[in-house]
Amino acid sequence: MTDSPRADRAFDIVLFGATGFTGRLTAEYLARQAPSGLRWALAGRNPDKLAGVREHLAGIDPALADLPLLTADATDPTSLAAVAGQARVVITTVGPYLSYGEPLVAACAAAGTDYVDLTGEPEFVDRMYVAHHATAVASGARLVHACGFDSIPHDLGAYHAVQQLPDDVPITLRGVVRSRGTFSGGTFHSAMTQMSRSRQMKQASAARRKAEGRPEGRSSRAVSGKPHRDSVLGRWLLPLPTIDPLVVARSGAALASYGPDFRYSHYAGTKTLRYAVGGAVGVGALGLAAQVKPVRSSMLKHIKQGDGPDAARRAKSWFSVDFVGEGGGRTVRTRVSGGDPGYDETAKMLAESALSLAFDDNPPTAGQVTTAQAMGDHLLERLQAAGLSFEVL
Repeated sequence: MTDSPRADRAFDIVLFGATGFTGRLTAEYLARQAPSGLRWALAGRNPDKLAGVREHLAGIDPALADLPLLTADATDPTSLAAVAGQARVVITTVGPYLSYGEPLVAACAAAGTDYVDLTGEPEFVDRMYVAHHATAVASGARLVHACGFDSIPHDLGAYHAVQQLPDDVPITLRGVVRSRGTFSGGTFHSAMTQMSRSRQMKQASAARRKAEGRPEGRSSRAVSGKPHRDSVLGRWLLPLPTIDPLVVARSGAALASYGPDFRYSHYAGTKTLRYAVGGAVGVGALGLAAQVKPVRSSMLKHIKQGDGPDAARRAKSWFSVDFVGEGGGRTVRTRVSGGDPGYDETAKMLAESALSLAFDDNPPTAGQVTTAQAMGDHLLERLQAAGLSFEVL
């Protein structure tokens, strides 16, 4: 794939949803860290709110006082097509994506425009593959979902860990997440919606498997583990049924460096059994609440989208993901770590993903692809330079 059909477009990057909490943080990151000469714009449905964000950004960089503003609505395909047609890459923070995301995916796939989001919704990602992967392959668009805390630390962390092992042997890998932070209202709404749609999730997953097929001569799977104490890490592990292991397994299917037989398991790690049991009970209770519509509606009403903690609270937040990989008689330990996972680091990862798609000499890919598949080493280098740690222990 070449970028020549998009080289004459007005903008390198358009940020859709900049008036929301995470969108605003992403805009601030670009204002501070974007390379000189970046041609970018803000897009959203409310011109007055967009102008307010622009005024705030001008306080960071006075040159942004004239940052272009584009009016577009997530439910208006015509306005979204106009945005996609002007951009080389579109970032979107407008969720829940299952409710609002598809028209923009469709517009980018049709226009050959690269697309990044921060969804953690498996059903949405599977539905977008079935509906728009083939169109994006034909147009050259790269549709890269889950470019925030879901799932870059896990996807690129697994990619980094696998690089420490031989590429011609079966590999088993487990990722163990620990964090301190507050998840966004948007993340909560997405999670509750997904937990209430288990049947639809299974249907979307089955439709994707039928359309996608499997890699020839190789195998890559996400494996559901069981709660247990990890003798290597010295922690109790609780399986995490998030989108992250699915993304890692798709990278394993796409990249031969993951070996002929790749298995990945994903956990939360706690110091004591008491915390592990408490976490399991909490997740179970939330899942039950999501099945009862009046309870779910009440919880969603009281936890609003677009809100988030202040900078002081975010500064106290952190995350780490430990990986233990085994293959060819070797065992390796690696770690990915950083600051506030739900907001600051997510904004950083989302922005750097878009910058990598816009400017790096990445492998030739198209269609719905993972961060490891689409950007690999280049995004890894960008995130390390931006302050995330990828270590071999």
